[in-house]
Amino acid sequence: MKNIKIKASFFTTAFLCFNFIANAQYHPKNISPAETQKANQWVEKTYQTLSQDEKLGQLFIVALYTNKGEDYINNVRNIVVNDKIGGLILMQDDAAREINLVNEFQQKAKIPLMIGMDAEWGVYQRIAAAHKFPWALTLGAIQDKNLITEMAAKIAEDCKRMGVNWDFAPVVDVNTNPNNPIIGNRSFGSEVSNVISSALAYSNGLQNNNILAAIKHFPGHGDTDQDSHLDLPVVSHSLKRLNEVELAPFKALMDKGIGGVMVAHLYVPAFEKKEGVPASISKNIITGVLKEQLGYKGLIITDALNMGAVANRFKAGELDALAFEAGNDIMLFSQDVATGKKLIQQAIDKGQIPQQRVEESVKKILLTKYYLGLTQYTPGNPANINEDLNNSTHSEIVQKMYANALTLIKDDKKMLPLNCKETYYYVPLEEAPYQTFLDQLNLNNTIIVKKASEISTIPANSKVIVGFHKDNSSAYKPYLISAESKKILGDLSKNQNVILNVFGSAYALKDVDISSVSTVLVSYENNDDSMIATAKAFSGQTKIWGKLPVLVNERLKAGIGLELNSSSRIDLPLKN
Repeated sequence: MKNIKIKASFFTTAFLCFNFIANAQYHPKNISPAETQKANQWVEKTYQTLSQDEKLGQLFIVALYTNKGEDYINNVRNIVVNDKIGGLILMQDDAAREINLVNEFQQKAKIPLMIGMDAEWGVYQRIAAAHKFPWALTLGAIQDKNLITEMAAKIAEDCKRMGVNWDFAPVVDVNTNPNNPIIGNRSFGSEVSNVISSALAYSNGLQNNNILAAIKHFPGHGDTDQDSHLDLPVVSHSLKRLNEVELAPFKALMDKGIGGVMVAHLYVPAFEKKEGVPASISKNIITGVLKEQLGYKGLIITDALNMGAVANRFKAGELDALAFEAGNDIMLFSQDVATGKKLIQQAIDKGQIPQQRVEESVKKILLTKYYLGLTQYTPGNPANINEDLNNSTHSEIVQKMYANALTLIKDDKKMLPLNCKETYYYVPLEEAPYQTFLDQLNLNNTIIVKKASEISTIPANSKVIVGFHKDNSSAYKPYLISAESKKILGDLSKNQNVILNVFGSAYALKDVDISSVSTVLVSYENNDDSMIATAKAFSGQTKIWGKLPVLVNERLKAGIGLELNSSSRIDLPLKN
C-alpha cells in the first residue's frame, strides 16, 4: 500500500511538472520539442537536488551597487553564499567591476544567478559610461514599430555584454496624467493601442535575442500624481475604466510570450478592498486578477521592495513574506532575505502558504534560467566594456530612432525644410545645452544666434528658429516652459516667421500658445543624438513622420502629426 502511494505521488508531481512546462510563458525562438523535454528534465532533476532553504533562496533578488563601498559589496557576497539567492539586480555604476563581481558570484552559486537590470533606455539607466537610448515616450512617436524591435535588440546586445539576462522593461503603463512624477517619459504614451504595439516591439527585440522582458507596472501606474518610490499612490478608477485603460496593455500582451510581469506598489481599491494594501502584496490582485482572471503563466516579480510606498509601511522580511503569499514568484530588491525566508517557512509550517506555491515559483524560475542559457554560463570579460557600450554603432541606431520620432505639429508657411541660401536667426531658450544643434544646423554659416535679450535686434519678418532646450539629464526633470520663454515666443511670433522646436517632452506644449507660430516640431529630448537627428531633418536629409504619443491638450491630441518627406512634402490633416 505504501508503494502505491509513492507511485501516485510521483505521478501527480510528474503531471504537475508536465502541465507547468507546457504552459511556460517564455520560450526561446525555434526551440525544438527535444530541447523542451531536456529543459523539463533539467528543471525536475535540479529541483529535487535543492534543500528547502535553497528553494526559498531562489525567490529573492538583491541589489548590487559598486558605488557604495567594499562593506556593501561584502554584504552582498555573504547574502549570495549564505542565503543562496536566485539573482541580482545591477545598479550604479562601474560596469567592469560589476562584470567581475557577477563572474565571482556565479562561480559561488549552486544554481546560476538571474542577473537583472532596469535598462528601459539601455544600460545607461544604470551605467553612466554607456550610450543612452531614447525614452519610451520618444519611441511612442515612431510609426514603424520594427525600428523599436531593432533598437531593443541592440539593448539586448549590451545586456549580454554586461552579463544581464533580464531587462526589467518595457513600461506598459498608459500615461494619462501629464503630472505623473515617475512614469511620464517612461511610458509609450496615452493611447492603449500605441502602448501595446510599442511594448510588444520592444519585448520582441529583447526576447528574440534571449534577454527576458518584464512588462510593468501591473495593474497600471499611468494615472498617478505620486511617486511610489516615496509614498503609496492611489489609483481610484472604476473597474470599467481599469479594464479599458490601465489593464488593457497587460491583457493584450499576456499571451505574447513575455517572460515577466512586475507588480507595482499602488493601492487600487476597485481590486483590493482592504485600505492601503499595495498591489504588490495583494492576493486579490496578483493571484485573483493576474494569475486567475488573466491567466498569466510567466514570472511575477515585485517592484523594488526598498521603495517608500512599501518600505515605510512594512518591516523588511515581513514584506517579502507578504509578497510571496500574495502570489509573487520573486521578491526584488529584498532588504532582509534571511528574515523573509524564515517567515515564509513559518507560514508554510502553519499552512498559510502551501508548499506547492514554492514548487510552482521555483520551477518557473529554474525553467527560465535554463531557457536563458544560464546552465552554460560563460564568464564575462570586463576589458573595453565602456567602449563596447558606447560607440558609433549605438549613435547610428539611436539617431535613427530620434529621426523617426520627430513630430511636426504644424507648418503653416511651409518653412521646412530650411533653405540653405536664406538667413535664419536662432534663439535658444530654457536651461539646457544647444550647441550641438547649432553646429549641425549652421554648416553653411547662415544661422545668426541671438540671446533672449537681443531679440529686438532681429529685423521684422525674419525667419527665426526658437529652441526650447529642456534639461533631460534624467527622465524625471520638469518639462514645463518658463513664463519668460513663453513671453519671448509670443513677442517673436507677432512680427517674425517662427519655427519652434521643442527639445523636451511634448507635454511642454500644454500651456504654450502656438496659434501664431508658423511651424512647431517636437524632438522629445535634448541630447547630442536628438539634436543631430533634428538638424538633419531641418535640412531635408530625413523624413519627418512621427505622431504625438500623448494627449497634450484639447488642440494637441495623441496621433496628430504632419508628414514631410526628405525629397517632397505630404501634408496630412490633424486629427479632430
